[in-house]
Amino acid sequence: MSIKSKPILVLDQDDVIVDTYGKMAQIILRDFDTDFSLEDFYVRAFNDLLTAEHKERIYQELHKPGFFADIPAKEGAVEAVKLLTAKYDVYVATAAMEFPNSFREKYDWLQKNLPFVPYQNLIFCGHKSILRADVIVDDMPRNFAGQESARCLLFNAPHNYAETRYERVNNWFEILEKL
Repeated sequence: MSIKSKPILVLDQDDVIVDTYGKMAQIILRDFDTDFSLEDFYVRAFNDLLTAEHKERIYQELHKPGFFADIPAKEGAVEAVKLLTAKYDVYVATAAMEFPNSFREKYDWLQKNLPFVPYQNLIFCGHKSILRADVIVDDMPRNFAGQESARCLLFNAPHNYAETRYERVNNWFEILEKL
């Protein structure tokens, strides 16, 4: 006799659970010579705003030790993930291959802030198309490739405003309503 498990929910870390985009915007406003306001970064993507030199500088910031260690959680994220563990087998799948320091920093962040998600449910990868889930929440549409049977919730972000193929969520309160 087999026991039916809960549905599988896969959550992205950057710009879904944590505000990576916001941290980058703060660094740009503090350290770069620009005339932008914080609001500018939430209505247009970095690629549309920054010069090639600034894009390279922010890319270098992502490589610095400590960048991923203290990114703040999005409003309501930690509480929502905890609530969702009652209904779903929750996994966090996050890219960690491009920025080598990010692996340990992301793992430590998850252990500290989401201790109710077992370490066995933390997935560090470069390509998410091999994952199988009932529901996936991500901010990058490319991460829904190969997920034809999953419900794909696209977390709103300036870099995905033009995307129209997926169901959108603006925040964790909407995720809880939908799930």
